[in-house]
Amino acid sequence: MSVPTKYKAPFVENELYHVYNRTNNKELLFINDADRYLFLWRFNFYTAPFLEPFTWNLQLNHFHFYVRIKSFEEINDYLNTRHSEQLCITERKFLSQEATIHDLIDNVFKRFFISYSIRFNKFHNRKGNLFHRPFKHVLTDKESQFSQTVIYINANAVKHKLVKEISEYKWSSYHELISENPTTLLRKELLEWFGGRAAFIKIHNDQSNYYYSCDAAIDDD
Repeated sequence: MSVPTKYKAPFVENELYHVYNRTNNKELLFINDADRYLFLWRFNFYTAPFLEPFTWNLQLNHFHFYVRIKSFEEINDYLNTRHSEQLCITERKFLSQEATIHDLIDNVFKRFFISYSIRFNKFHNRKGNLFHRPFKHVLTDKESQFSQTVIYINANAVKHKLVKEISEYKWSSYHELISENPTTLLRKELLEWFGGRAAFIKIHNDQSNYYYSCDAAIDDD
């Protein structure tokens, strides 16, 4: 069965995307916390030059990220600072205008998935592809869908009944966003959108159950 078009939205500069995927046959994506730390580290390593993250959530067999694609100029300037021998084929094609931003970002995520899968398989004596293909990336509108997507991702463990309260789940960007610790997330912009830290916490606690039960709920699968 083919994946509906809405789950394969073209990547465009400055736009917002809910990116998520699961494992093949719903196998475990993480065996231990070391896997989770590795997953987040490799996500930042591969994607930081090309996108900015708002939120994330790691579940047993799937993950969620909410990101904004950087501008064409930012991406182009970054790639031009690197030696040509350091660039992958898609990056070279992008600089020569033979590949689009969509081609570039799609390739970035695929390289990230492959990198994590290789390490995961090595650590856990496993073989074969780990992730379901293709991964999903849904374009969202900041005015009408931004708050819903942020809350949905931060509180995803509540939906799956792993915890009763958002604050009880460790592997969510929620804790990072309400802290004052250094972060790569767009925390300042996000908290300002919700009206500050206190409002951010209150809205998450008040509205997470609504977003998981209303007709506008987001699909995981």
